[in-house]
Amino acid sequence: MNGSRIAAVGHYQPARVLTNEDLAGMVDTSDEWITSRVGIRTRHIAGPDEPVDELAGHAAAKALAAAGLTPGDIDLVLVATSTAIDRSPNMAARVAARLGIPSPAAMDVNVVCAGFTHALATADHAVRAGAATRALVIGADKMSDVTDWSDRTTCVLVGDGAGAAVVEASGDAGIGPVLWGSVPEMGHAVRIEGQPARFAQEGQSVYRWATTQLPAIARRACERAGLGPEDLAGVVLHQANLRIIEPLAEKLGAVNAVVARDVSESGNTSAASIPLALSKLVEQGRISGGDPVLLFGFGGNLSYAGQVIRCP
Repeated sequence: MNGSRIAAVGHYQPARVLTNEDLAGMVDTSDEWITSRVGIRTRHIAGPDEPVDELAGHAAAKALAAAGLTPGDIDLVLVATSTAIDRSPNMAARVAARLGIPSPAAMDVNVVCAGFTHALATADHAVRAGAATRALVIGADKMSDVTDWSDRTTCVLVGDGAGAAVVEASGDAGIGPVLWGSVPEMGHAVRIEGQPARFAQEGQSVYRWATTQLPAIARRACERAGLGPEDLAGVVLHQANLRIIEPLAEKLGAVNAVVARDVSESGNTSAASIPLALSKLVEQGRISGGDPVLLFGFGGNLSYAGQVIRCP
């Protein structure tokens, strides 16, 4: 085996739906204001008895079932999250315990909104190097835990959820080479910090960076897979804001691709957003097995990571 592939995906969202009208009763905002500025209409919010590892565990269980595997088939668990409250045990270990995975390597990856694509690349490298046979890669965040619900500039953006992928060895490269990096001197533009931790961002700085700098970087991720943007069947960008997703996708030039717009109904779920949106596209039949799909995460730390995968 000289490559790896995504064998299956799964996702999970809490039952509670928070609408723009609900938010208008909490802060000075309106459905028109939110929709026109960020394109979000609803988001799912977890309850106090739904921790991050529970969200992650539900998504991972669905991915395992879709792959026809058991917990004993997994020897690496990676959880991308930035909303873990406790330092130890980490989320990966807690998910492994929930699912009954025996003796896995278990690591968390905190690259905020680009976490899932970083974790996916790490799993790809581990499998291709022979350090793992099958990996569970999960993006899970409970952004409601780190949100100031009196700040209308941020509370309208966030949602909770999880998405997961099973990665296994393959004779072909079903996960393309990653292109990753960061702008550390601008890390202050997106923050989750303080006691208690709170999400904050410099919205205009993030918007300018995402819409002017990232299209060329995303095209380079396609080039590393030996494809042009016009060859893509799907584009799954970090679901930050519809007003970022649409111009970025247009400048990328993926004219034949289905572009994920799950942010409209899920909000910004940070590391969960890419696997959540990908799983929905697969479930809805909007992309098919073997289709080339660009996954491209960006945001916190002003980090980015992208790769072209073959749809499971």
